Amino acid sequence: MIYLDNAVKVYTLGGVELFALNGVTCRIDAGEMVSIMGPSGSGKSTMMNIIGCLDRPTSGKYELDGMDVSLLKDDELAEIRNKKLGFVFQSFNLLPRASAAANVELPLVYCGASNKRQRALESLELVGMAQRAHHRPSEISGGEQQRVAIARALVTNPSVILADEPTGNLDTHTSQGIMTLLQELNQKGITIVLVTHEEDIAKYTKRTIYLRDGEIVNEVMR
Repeated sequence: MIYLDNAVKVYTLGGVELFALNGVTCRIDAGEMVSIMGPSGSGKSTMMNIIGCLDRPTSGKYELDGMDVSLLKDDELAEIRNKKLGFVFQSFNLLPRASAAANVELPLVYCGASNKRQRALESLELVGMAQRAHHRPSEISGGEQQRVAIARALVTNPSVILADEPTGNLDTHTSQGIMTLLQELNQKGITIVLVTHEEDIAKYTKRTIYLRDGEIVNEVMR
């Protein structure tokens, strides 16, 4: 499903080339749950951005479902992000004045979908948040906010969820609940790729890819 072939990403700062990714090759099959780990500056966020069609490799290839997305135009990438990918962030990124249901509806608004409220409520039900549908973010806990964010990622029925430090702002107990939820979603067939700096979180995944200086230095299977 996800295939990076000798992916390189170079940034130029002050006339100096910095290799955020330096020849990364890896495959993530449909239905896998994979974590990406590495120290700050290792390239894990850059790798996630390329997988999420938020950035392009400077050279090399990125294929998603057999399609070379490196060659697509910006509007085509936006369509893929909306239909195939769901995003979960450390900071939740919820609209503070909107209800949980309204926040979950947002991706459906962008793609002009019908039955937005019904689909949002179904997505909230899936993550155990149906009873909080009409609450604003300030009226629910951090863990509940992240569940709403996951519901928003699910509402378009994506084949892949990309989670960037999804437990970074949560306590240990709440983090365990979020990771158990992601495992349950993975068991339903959704491919999950997450970035984390915590080994305890990575252990919830079936495979961990370790990056350093823009290169894959190790992989661990569980």
